[in-house]
Amino acid sequence: MAVLLSAHQLTKAFSARSLFQNLTFAIETGERIGLIGPNGAGKSTLLKILAGLEPYDTGNLSVQRGLRVAYLAQVPTFSPGATIEDTLMEPLLSGGDPEWEKIEKVREIRSKLELPEGLVEPLSGGWKKRVALGRELVKVPDLLLLDEPTNHLDVETIRWLEDFLVDAPFASITITHDRLFLERIATRIIELDRRNPGGLLSISGSYSDFVEASDNQRASLDKRESTLQNTLRREIEWLRRGAKARTTKQQARINRAESMKDEAVELAWRTRDQKVRLDFEASEKNPKKLIEARGISKTFGEKAIVPKTDLLITPKTRLGLLGPNGCGKSTLIRLLTGAEQPDTGEVRYAEQLQVAWFEQNREALDPNTTLLKTLCPVGDTVDFRGNKLHIRSYLDRFLFSTGQMDMEVGKLSGGEQSRLLLARLMLRPANLLVLDEPTNDLDLATLEVLEDCLRSFPGAVLLVTHDRWFLDQVTSKILAFSKNFDTDAPEVTAFEGYPQWETHERERVAREDEKRKEREKAARNQQNLAKSAATAGKAPKKKLSYKDQREWESMELTIHNAEAEVARLSGESQSSESLKSPTKLRETLSALHSAQEKVEKLYARWAELEALQG
Repeated sequence: MAVLLSAHQLTKAFSARSLFQNLTFAIETGERIGLIGPNGAGKSTLLKILAGLEPYDTGNLSVQRGLRVAYLAQVPTFSPGATIEDTLMEPLLSGGDPEWEKIEKVREIRSKLELPEGLVEPLSGGWKKRVALGRELVKVPDLLLLDEPTNHLDVETIRWLEDFLVDAPFASITITHDRLFLERIATRIIELDRRNPGGLLSISGSYSDFVEASDNQRASLDKRESTLQNTLRREIEWLRRGAKARTTKQQARINRAESMKDEAVELAWRTRDQKVRLDFEASEKNPKKLIEARGISKTFGEKAIVPKTDLLITPKTRLGLLGPNGCGKSTLIRLLTGAEQPDTGEVRYAEQLQVAWFEQNREALDPNTTLLKTLCPVGDTVDFRGNKLHIRSYLDRFLFSTGQMDMEVGKLSGGEQSRLLLARLMLRPANLLVLDEPTNDLDLATLEVLEDCLRSFPGAVLLVTHDRWFLDQVTSKILAFSKNFDTDAPEVTAFEGYPQWETHERERVAREDEKRKEREKAARNQQNLAKSAATAGKAPKKKLSYKDQREWESMELTIHNAEAEVARLSGESQSSESLKSPTKLRETLSALHSAQEKVEKLYARWAELEALQG
């Protein structure tokens, strides 16, 4: 495997804050690397440095000559008023390729990503991500860099992206906190964390391989720290006895004790627990039934959004909502919580019902207000679980430093804003937590703490998330939104967990593919029968020469073979081998263009011969 790029002693800081120091690593062809680490470790900045969008302070970055790098930003931007096709053409405008070749390349990517026509602006966040990905893919990259590509994508699109990256011919580096996504795509995990030796930990294999190796390393460090502490205690006792050995001969032992002390301090820092402390405050009394919905539904215009649904939510409910963006998950939540009235049915609420919301778009946060004033507008204490707690001590639970207390919320990172929302949510007594995409931008350590906290919460949890690992860990039941393939009507189906839904969905799609193939086969047979009936009993006119007659009789088979060649070349143009080689792709597309022209000429000739037949 060839080395695409290598970094040696790479260092980056913003003002007085050091993001990372002396990073050394290499990326090889074909690797699919998952880049993880705590919020603020510098993952996004490192990706921008590798993409050539951000300078580094010291060190060296060596890049293979001619390396094509594509970068998908966490929040992609587009030109005002741009169409999807215009956006895909952007990287090709400065190239010297023929116009028809550019158009073929854009058509190929559009087909691969199943992109529609029209403007970019009205698209959902998930479709905008697809368009931005397409813009990078037309560059035919050797290395694709992706920053949180699964944020705001629905589960179906995430599964599609998994398959796409696994089959891709190029190398990739992906920043994500989606553990199932990492498990399925990664061939190596790199953890960026100052506590790791050299600033990073690189483990070949899947995410589960990384977790096992990381735990073993942490256990080894803990054991080394314990051994050092015991040895250090004995050495300090010896030094305090004022032994006669305070001579030049024993100075080496004194120096060794000082060295062990430094190493013990370093190990203690590297092994210390840096996790958010979460504990949601539950209402004192929990009724047996919090919400009971009977036959509720919702329609907008002529479009059914939520079909008739029965649902009971009790304090033990851990319910996850799953389905494509815009399928009706948010509508169902509004119906259940009384924010919107159903068209049919009724919803009954417990008198003691108290609801706390986590909103994914963070609109509840004022970007111009300081972190301190967001949680404590007046005074310097908060009421947490019936006790007065100083605001600085409370924010320390969420790993906010003293220097961040007076920082405006708009200057916090996405992960820090999510932690701030959780901090505010914990101050509100509730027996129903409604969490809309709470996992976006949270680091893995915080996600694990949040999972434990929600599992032990005495009230009910209503969860919408694209993070399938998190969904499976927290929920005991899933309501999945889908559309009936035959009627296009919405359906809501209950499952015991995410694995059961995924198995069901794969089988459902496979059945529909089989039905589609049968319908296409029946249509082709019908067309063939119609052609046979139209030509049956017709005697060829004497106008046709012997050569023309032979040509006419074999024309249907000739056209069939020509269309098969078009299909073959079309498939070849989308193969990994063609996408990897611009020269081969150009030759294949040229041959495809010629084959399509041949089919058109054959149909024209067939029509001509049919006319002669009268």
